[in-house]
Amino acid sequence: MNVLITGASRGIGYQTVKHFLKEGHNVMAISRNLKSLQELENLGAKVMAFDLLNESYQPIVDQIKALSSVDILINNAGLLVNKAFSELSNQDLKRVYGVNVFSIIKLTRDLLPYFSKHAHIINISSVGGVQGSVKFAGLSAYSSSKGAVSILTECLAEEFKETSVNFNCLCLGSVQTEMLEEAFPGYQAPISPKEMANYFLNFISQKPSVYKGKVIPVSVNTP
Repeated sequence: MNVLITGASRGIGYQTVKHFLKEGHNVMAISRNLKSLQELENLGAKVMAFDLLNESYQPIVDQIKALSSVDILINNAGLLVNKAFSELSNQDLKRVYGVNVFSIIKLTRDLLPYFSKHAHIINISSVGGVQGSVKFAGLSAYSSSKGAVSILTECLAEEFKETSVNFNCLCLGSVQTEMLEEAFPGYQAPISPKEMANYFLNFISQKPSVYKGKVIPVSVNTP
């Protein structure tokens, strides 16, 4: 299968690329920092340095044309700003929503002609973006953007329900990543990026009829 993963330079995205490569899939790994993708390229991934805040996604589309189709898209890239609501700047909001929400909209839209018949699009959200979950001060921009991802996934599933293209959203709890450390310094999560990447692989291997258009909390605790 041809797999495209954003936010691939560290944490869950990095480990997910390695898991799919190990299973023999063709993987394109996208991150802003090309240097951080070097090991993945050495392992056989196609890598691309790209800032998801860019206005045009044509460079990604041009790369995808060489693969002919995308079977799996994992919108994993995320940006967290930990600030009191009163201190959030317009630039903070633009960056958080640009990466966490608008990049998913733009990338999914622009790749529509290249999705295979049974393509699976997985949007990575957060338990913090689920209504009724525990919320934390300082994460209003991040959590609200992840809530938007959940609703977006349900909308896309409805809009494409007459096709065989599948959309699901995984809302992650605490995983020991750099992003978690930024939000909760010193906290030790019970799940590693490698364990979560393995869960992704297992989830995707299930038949589309098992989960279709679902928003699924994947959490041991929060945080």
